[in-house]
Amino acid sequence: MPIIDSTTSHIVHRYTIDELKDQANLMRGYNLVALCAAGSGHAGGTLSIMDITAALYLAVASHDPKNPNWPDRDRIFWSAGHKAPALYVGLAFAGFCDRDDVMTLRKLYSPFQGHPHWLKLPGVEASTGSLGQGLSVAIGAALANRLDGRRNKVFCIMGDGEQQEGSVWEAAMEAAHHKLDNLIAIIDVNRLQIDGAVVDVMNVAPLGEKYRAFGWNVIEFDGHDMEQIVNAFDHAANNAGRGKPTVLLARTVKGKGVSFMENVAGWHGRVPNSEELVKALKELGLEEKIPYAALLEKAKAYQVEVENKLTAKMPHFRNNYWWNSGTTMIATMKPTRMGFGESLSENGKDERVVCLGLDISGSITISEFYAKHPERKNRWLSMGIAEQSATAAAAGLAREGKLPVFGTYATFAAARNLDQIRVSICYGNFNVMIAGAHGGVSVGPDGATHQALEDLFAMVGLPNMSVVVPCDAVETRKATDYLLLKHTGPKYIRFAREATPIVSTPDTPFEFGKANVIRLRFESPKFLEAFSTDLADDYRDEHEDLSIIACGPMVPEAMRAAWILKQEYGYETRVINMHTLKPLDRRTILKAALDTRVIVTAEEHQIGALAWQVSNVITSAPALFGVPVITGAIGVKDRFGDSGAPWELIKEFEVSAEQIAEKAAALVALRKQRTAVAEPELETSGSTR
Repeated sequence: MPIIDSTTSHIVHRYTIDELKDQANLMRGYNLVALCAAGSGHAGGTLSIMDITAALYLAVASHDPKNPNWPDRDRIFWSAGHKAPALYVGLAFAGFCDRDDVMTLRKLYSPFQGHPHWLKLPGVEASTGSLGQGLSVAIGAALANRLDGRRNKVFCIMGDGEQQEGSVWEAAMEAAHHKLDNLIAIIDVNRLQIDGAVVDVMNVAPLGEKYRAFGWNVIEFDGHDMEQIVNAFDHAANNAGRGKPTVLLARTVKGKGVSFMENVAGWHGRVPNSEELVKALKELGLEEKIPYAALLEKAKAYQVEVENKLTAKMPHFRNNYWWNSGTTMIATMKPTRMGFGESLSENGKDERVVCLGLDISGSITISEFYAKHPERKNRWLSMGIAEQSATAAAAGLAREGKLPVFGTYATFAAARNLDQIRVSICYGNFNVMIAGAHGGVSVGPDGATHQALEDLFAMVGLPNMSVVVPCDAVETRKATDYLLLKHTGPKYIRFAREATPIVSTPDTPFEFGKANVIRLRFESPKFLEAFSTDLADDYRDEHEDLSIIACGPMVPEAMRAAWILKQEYGYETRVINMHTLKPLDRRTILKAALDTRVIVTAEEHQIGALAWQVSNVITSAPALFGVPVITGAIGVKDRFGDSGAPWELIKEFEVSAEQIAEKAAALVALRKQRTAVAEPELETSGSTR
């Protein structure tokens, strides 16, 4: 049944096949404009699913845009959350939201998040993004609706590469076991994923035979033939009452409708620039039908509003100290992940090293292991989108004497597979290296589902696990070199995706488990040259006013905060690069507490992975009993992430140098105030004795 008015049961509009074709084409155009405006996202998969989206939202699903929570509506779950722009355009064309508003896609504060969030946008049934979970959510909804006696349908959209996730098959088994004939799964079989062809990354065929073996009704069809699409949905609806869930296998083309995008894996995670957008709209016959220039201007105007909000919430100082905003203290930027790839390229010559690919290999640079060394390809194991199984497989490789390395988004490398890490790797103390790539807010527009803000809690908390969070690309290279070939046991290295300041050199000391002390010496044309760095064990007290203990990309922010504090308040700051979170350099923390009496921690993570460890050292050390030490913490404040540019999120989450400096200045002022009050009291008490 198409869109209806739930109060009257009146059908709002009944679309013909030709009208659906036209709407699908128009939806493709709006989708591409929104992606161009966002500057990031997934063009290929949104185009391949668009014909199905048009049919589902305009002609098949029974729902009411004016009453999104109508209890008897059909439910549509997007397990393939990265195709969110197609979902948003589908909602807009159905009347749930304004088409123009979709142009704020992936921008800060926008309800059109990089991956769907049901709490922000009416019409979205569940928050998704971590692949392989949506079918289980849909099963729960189908069971609940059956328990409540409703006769509605529950749809779930997945990708074919997503079928590599083992949780999909657990769900497939459950749906058949519970005879959920009100459940209709839709698989976008476009045959491509990030790392290439599905058949090469991890073959999932024959999907039809597999689902039939699991007890499903299977319908296969051309996912771009609108008549076949509508007929497939009709056949699926007729399956109700027969005791079997239905899966629709839609044969599609990635990038459908745009010649230079079709069947190109590289367009999985790419979006068109302005020139490519115009070319694509011409091919779709939409250049004169969509006011793309005005829509892009709308997106720019929204971005100005975002920037104004961020400016208003930032601390203000006499000067602008933001990165590379002036003529001095200029920093060179480079993605920390590059150091990881450089190390694997060099050290991969060790025949024991084996790298496991988890579908974002180029992005996290793990594929550099073999990129220039084709002779290593036999030691490159593509595991697909299957983090849990790959983790346990790495344990098996380590048991046989190999040096396995695997990595993906940090939230998937350390959370989705946490039990496998705990039991298969850490409990057995196996020599496995885990790369938590794209950590923290560095994935920006992807949004909360992909921003690892909790991973360090888990990794630091695991017995036998060692944890390193390097400050820049140079230190990432050194840390990878050490962990891969010189450290035995489970190890986790966390690094960012975006380019961050280079604040160390090949000559800068790096010792596992030993922090570095960084001191601002003078303002310099180059940011790096303004500081000295010493191994903490070799450093002698310079009577600083405070200490900032930081890790990862917060080290450059702490250094910039030291610059602000010197220029604005005349304060001297001891910056401690605590690159190794486990084992922690307790001696350096104790010394900083004794010497400076003010400690601020800075982490690009939920407050606690670093802060709580530092606080524990300070409060449990007998040497500090009775010693007044004032502490403060900078980090994410018990919240999920948000879509937005990475540097915007640094401001939004209040972890910038400006916010560190503001906190530090307040604590130093408090210490001085308390000292001023205490000194007369001490003199008085001394005279009465």
